[in-house]
Amino acid sequence: MSSDALIRDFSGLSTTVIGDNLDRLRGAVGLRPLHGSKSVVGRAFTVQTRPGDNLFVHLSLDLAKPGDIIVVDGGGLETGALIGEIMMRYAQSKGIAGFVIDGAVRDAAAFIEAEFPCFARSTSNRGPHKNGPGTVRQPISVGGMPVQQGDIIVGDVDGVVAIRPDEAEHVLKQSTQQLVKERQLLEDIAEGRFDRRWLAELIELHGER
Repeated sequence: MSSDALIRDFSGLSTTVIGDNLDRLRGAVGLRPLHGSKSVVGRAFTVQTRPGDNLFVHLSLDLAKPGDIIVVDGGGLETGALIGEIMMRYAQSKGIAGFVIDGAVRDAAAFIEAEFPCFARSTSNRGPHKNGPGTVRQPISVGGMPVQQGDIIVGDVDGVVAIRPDEAEHVLKQSTQQLVKERQLLEDIAEGRFDRRWLAELIELHGER
């Protein structure tokens, strides 16, 4: 399956369904959407920077390709923002799909107004330094989740997951099958035929006396 097709097909899946098919072990912890409820899917462009310094985040804006998601290991620092409205608007003009920041951002209202996908740990009105050091395109970790250059990133209201290219087709197939099953369960609930027999013994043991 082509890269574009994978991105398109993952866009119809939630991070919860995908996470269930990543052994429920992967997903960034502590990052949340700061832009609203819009979902995003794209390829990771990885950045590691000294906490509170965004020199290499600026570099990534000119190196990333349209459709990429810039994923930044900022060490989880929440006392200094790594990006703000100006960088967001420039990223938007370059066709970058979104940000995942293990750290803080500022100008939160601008991200909401633009509905530009940004997942971060918090907001801070304090600005960053621009001295380095840092890296681009190297393996990083955000919110305890390993991310490599080119991983497929999916972000929605429930968080962010990263899928390796070598496992993407398998995860996509398993997640799509799970989605079909979950839709059937929701239909069963709506129509009053939700099967709870798997709890029968516990219900018998702990039911009303």
